[in-house]
Amino acid sequence: MRQKCGGSRRCAFTLVETLVTISIIAVLVSLVAPMLAKTIGTARSFRCQMALRSAAFDFALFADDQLGPRRGDDSRLSGNRFHLETFQESLYGVDEFWRWDAGTRMVIEEEGLMPLRCSEVSGPLTLVSRTPCSSGAVGPAAAVSYSFNARLDRSDEGARVTVSPDALDRADVPLLWDVDGVEAQARGVSPIFSAPGLGTTGAYRDDRVWFPGLRHNGAGNFAFMDGRVEASGRPLAEPGWDWSYAAR
Repeated sequence: MRQKCGGSRRCAFTLVETLVTISIIAVLVSLVAPMLAKTIGTARSFRCQMALRSAAFDFALFADDQLGPRRGDDSRLSGNRFHLETFQESLYGVDEFWRWDAGTRMVIEEEGLMPLRCSEVSGPLTLVSRTPCSSGAVGPAAAVSYSFNARLDRSDEGARVTVSPDALDRADVPLLWDVDGVEAQARGVSPIFSAPGLGTTGAYRDDRVWFPGLRHNGAGNFAFMDGRVEASGRPLAEPGWDWSYAAR
């Protein structure tokens, strides 16, 4: 109960009242904080989905015979085929697509400067000129946001493959997705490409290069050949997702 006061005496809260007020505020904060965190996480996931959707759209342009821009060194390949790594390098702006200021390295710290950056991934990303993605043009591994479907780059036996524009007809084939670069770095492998093992005995066996990043409220974002983006916490269990498709 608040103490009575009169005249020039100042009214004051009792210790019990103060503790009760603090307790109420603490309860309110504990109720609001998770909802606020989830809202922020949802907003970041949406930004990530937009980045993936943009990359998938660029892939469709790159693969299209009429709309596609120059394909770098792959222009010499027959049948309008190209290496997925070449497209990847065009997005990062490395190797023959180097688009940064003069120099051999570019350090990206702001998300807006690089289309392949997820706001949930921290740390500077370093790009190296005149170097393919598979040879360390993008790193460190822990700062890489997205991984491309390795089966569109190499067969399960490890042989280099090329992508045909017909691949765009395979709507349910995942193209790129959130990757756990920290896990890839711990395994001593590059997160640039990844793929589930699917029971094979070749290069992808035992999920050795499978490390999706489930960082958006327990789910990861996955972009497909047809440009759509879906979120899932169990990507290998999703019906209709074609993880076994391999380029030739």
